[in-house]
Amino acid sequence: MARIVSLLKDIYPEALCSLEYGGEGWKLLIMGRLSAQCTDERVNIVCRELFKKFPTLKSIADAQYEDIEEMIKSCGLYRMKAKNIKDASARLYYEYNSIIPDDMDELLKFEGVGRKIANLLLGDLYKKPAIVADTHCMRICGRFGMYKEGKKNPLFTEKTMSQIIDPSEQSDFCHRMVLFGREFCTAQSPKCSICPLSELCQHNLNNKAKKA
Repeated sequence: MARIVSLLKDIYPEALCSLEYGGEGWKLLIMGRLSAQCTDERVNIVCRELFKKFPTLKSIADAQYEDIEEMIKSCGLYRMKAKNIKDASARLYYEYNSIIPDDMDELLKFEGVGRKIANLLLGDLYKKPAIVADTHCMRICGRFGMYKEGKKNPLFTEKTMSQIIDPSEQSDFCHRMVLFGREFCTAQSPKCSICPLSELCQHNLNNKAKKA
């Protein structure tokens, strides 16, 4: 795993978050919630307009649910997401003085925030060890052979990978998983023949053994 982490750093030296939040924590909180069952690309597009209409945390905390709903419809589950976004923004502004907590238990008090979003916030904003167990991370780490391929249990992935990846590398590793998953290790028909990590990947090695 250390070798994989090292090679991914060479392939993707800039491990940037795919959500374009401009360094503002409250925006990442909102975008993280919108990203559930929605692509980061779509979230970025929607949020350009959303943050034009609501340019401050207070403005979205005080907004009407219906106004938020109208702007985020294309992200899916828009009614629940709009409620979570407004309620979490209000909590952040009125109870936390607009400061995103740097503690998992505190983050989980925010509406719509689970461990995946909390880890994203901890890793990106505070550079803390954090495994964001999204679909890319779960799929690819299973293919690498870190656990049974096809296992879809975010908490299991988080706990497993946090034990075998250096704490200082965890957050950036997860961002690189997104890039790697889009370019090579796609959900359907992964590009094993041109993958730079194929010789370290159990999925590829298993396929080779079957063909031999």
